[in-house]
Amino acid sequence: MKIDLSGKLALVTGSAAGIGLAIAKGLAGTGATVIVNSRREGSVREAEAAVREAVPGAQVQGFVGDLANAAGCDALVKAYPQVDILVNNLGIFAQEDFFAISDSEWLRFFETNVMSGVRLSRAYAGAMVKAGWGRIVFISSESGLNIPADMIQYGMTKTAQLSVARGLAKRLAGTGVTVNSVLPGPTLSEGVEAMLKDEVARTGKPVEEVAAAFVQQHRASSIIRRAASVEEVANMVVYACSQQASATTGAALRVDGGVVDTIA
Repeated sequence: MKIDLSGKLALVTGSAAGIGLAIAKGLAGTGATVIVNSRREGSVREAEAAVREAVPGAQVQGFVGDLANAAGCDALVKAYPQVDILVNNLGIFAQEDFFAISDSEWLRFFETNVMSGVRLSRAYAGAMVKAGWGRIVFISSESGLNIPADMIQYGMTKTAQLSVARGLAKRLAGTGVTVNSVLPGPTLSEGVEAMLKDEVARTGKPVEEVAAAFVQQHRASSIIRRAASVEEVANMVVYACSQQASATTGAALRVDGGVVDTIA
């Protein structure tokens, strides 16, 4: 299968590192022009350089702005009024006990993880419909189905993304615009590496080995018995954005290594 997205403009939010950056590289590799995003100028410039290094000749642009608020989303849409592909990847996570999570923290998670995607989908879907083609992908998580007891605020947002994506897919039925969710499981991104750094320092073991032990302890239902790579997640996202995925919409596409113990 050869995925060719030449001539398409793809926006990947929160794409300075981790899964988002891997998605940006993957889409650039298909010929799409990619917009990378972060709140920090330096991070955006570094992401642009990383995409160009991974894909020589890549067409990549950058937008500096905080998409966790309406003003940031409005500024982005003003700079780029139309895109063909929208990957709502921006997200935050944190381990915190339910009884310690403040109202403001609940709202911060919802604004960042859910409303950023809602606002941008609302802004961009109309032009996609007029063009008769478009792709919207929400980066959810297996935690949206398998809510972690130590990250309930995060799990809540990932469940909400599934609802938004499924409902929006129905709203756009028959238009040529598909809307899907991708559900990574434990993934060895920079954020997870930072979470495991103390254990890596304590044991002296490679981060991949520490991550595998974490998965086996905290996600015992994992079938692959390790953390996925960011590239493995990006592969699924690139497919969902492709011409070939035209009959896939309203779906929750799992890249969870089998963590969610269900056959459906």
